[in-house]
Amino acid sequence: MKVRIGLGTSTGGDASDLRTLIDDVEGLGFDSIWLPEVLTAPTLDPLGALSFAAAYHPSVKLGTTMLLPGRNLIRLAKELATLDRLSNGRLLVTFVSGLPRPPELGAVGVEKNLRGRWMDEALPVLRRLWAGESVSYHGVAGDFDDVTLAVRPTQEPLEIWTGGTVPSALRRTGQLADGWLPSACTPEEAAAGKRVVEEHAEAAGREISPEHFGVSLAYSNDPLEPSVARLLKADRPGVDPADVVPRGIDGLRRLIERFLAEGFSKFVVRPLAPPATWRQELEALADGLLDLQT
Repeated sequence: MKVRIGLGTSTGGDASDLRTLIDDVEGLGFDSIWLPEVLTAPTLDPLGALSFAAAYHPSVKLGTTMLLPGRNLIRLAKELATLDRLSNGRLLVTFVSGLPRPPELGAVGVEKNLRGRWMDEALPVLRRLWAGESVSYHGVAGDFDDVTLAVRPTQEPLEIWTGGTVPSALRRTGQLADGWLPSACTPEEAAAGKRVVEEHAEAAGREISPEHFGVSLAYSNDPLEPSVARLLKADRPGVDPADVVPRGIDGLRRLIERFLAEGFSKFVVRPLAPPATWRQELEALADGLLDLQT
């Protein structure tokens, strides 16, 4: 099993900051850099920033947790295919339905109760477009006939990963996705979710590679602020926030080791708050974690 550790960052800096961060991520030996999409956060748009990163650096892998509901599927398919082609197949995509609370809830532009259906219908359409098929689709995520995408990804196929831990998200991963990258869950919850994903995949006549189970892990170097703890408790009733957001890099390593024991091997680690100095934080992360990569 190949263990890989990427860095997640919600950067809102300028081009110089992003260049430095990319150099440090690659130079210190991290597998990839990940930019999330949260429309209402003070962060760069991931597609634009990853396009910049692809042009700046020739080898670093480029990951994003990207909103799917609300997007024009043809435009999205072409944008991602373009980025994958121009980066020579370095794109990593995990689709998510979006945060369930304001102001992000309204900013996505799709009612909360329609987001799951949107993803269920959109994922097969994206696959067919990337495969070069002529696609007609009439549903909640769009309405078009006989569209063929001329620009296709370098990766065949461009893998689709999904997040989420609710039953519908686990079903969706098993039936439609290539991998699973949940967040804010304990190793025991992730292990139970993995079994459900595999059961749904088997029932659909599919198989999720054992290499395609990962976790996005936030950590905090300081005690959690009360407001953050309240949000975590609201999102995860009955779960101690300290069980899903470890304290310090030592705590993060211990949590990763527990996930490894449950069969998870791909990790995106991200400080909950921007560090005072990214270089020092990355050096500490590299010293504390990267010997786990195989």
